[in-house]
Amino acid sequence: MKSTLLIASALLIMSSGLPGWAGEPDSQVSYNTVQVGEVSVFYRTAGPKSAPTILLLHGFPSSSHMFRDLIPELAETYRVIAPDYPGFGQSSSPSADAYDYDFATLATTIAGFTEALGVPSYTLFMQDFGGPVGFRLAQANPEKVEGIVIQNAIIHAEGWNPDIVGQFAPFWENRTAETETPIRGFFASETTRWQYTQGANLAHRINPDAWVSDQAGLDRPGNHEIQLEYLWNYQDNVAQYPVWQAYLAEHQPDTLIVWGQNDPFFLIEGVEALQALVPAADVHLFDAGHFALETHAAEIGDAVRRFMAR
Repeated sequence: MKSTLLIASALLIMSSGLPGWAGEPDSQVSYNTVQVGEVSVFYRTAGPKSAPTILLLHGFPSSSHMFRDLIPELAETYRVIAPDYPGFGQSSSPSADAYDYDFATLATTIAGFTEALGVPSYTLFMQDFGGPVGFRLAQANPEKVEGIVIQNAIIHAEGWNPDIVGQFAPFWENRTAETETPIRGFFASETTRWQYTQGANLAHRINPDAWVSDQAGLDRPGNHEIQLEYLWNYQDNVAQYPVWQAYLAEHQPDTLIVWGQNDPFFLIEGVEALQALVPAADVHLFDAGHFALETHAAEIGDAVRRFMAR
């Protein structure tokens, strides 16, 4: 009994005396929410709070769930934070009357999120929707950006698959019930699965939970209308491409590009255009599709660790 008490006392001393020690290792993922203005933002986080921060910004129609395999790859050494956007994952989904579902507002929310968590600087990891969010953060406050990682996110018109542009252009030019119809097709379960499997030559590595989770979010009452607002506003991202290109050309941030080269949405020309702006960018192409993390999380994690350690 005496030895048991001594061990317990030692553990108590350790837990109170070691910075950041809270009964579990820093690399253990925790799940939290924080209020940012009118929305509650859910996020996953892991890693030492004193370490350099990597802010993981997800794509459509996913959430921080897309980073579930990458976070453990990075959290031993870095503080990793992955929020869900309003209308996605576990974050709140107010009506369009209570929240403006556009990318400028979304970037403001994520900026407020980093302030609420006391994150003064970060490396941005951006995929798909994460690109328009992250580049707005970087352009507004370049001093906060320690580096950028781009995974299948574009800032050049030539990076788009013309077949996808053909579906969006009529919707952006004249939003009607008729032009919305092809866009609503992106909310169908078979389309969600296709986004994960198309171009993924190691499809056996893809956990079906990925598209099941995404589809559950899309199928919530009112979510189609939320996503339509985001996709309608996406045209503003295209208008901002020259601004973001100028940011890269001027600031030359440390840049890593990890890219699924069989992406049915964003073509390899998008990578080449980024390289022209940042010639020193470190580029890794993978035999993968739009959601390359589903099949190459270990390889991408290794590339990010080596990039961060430079």
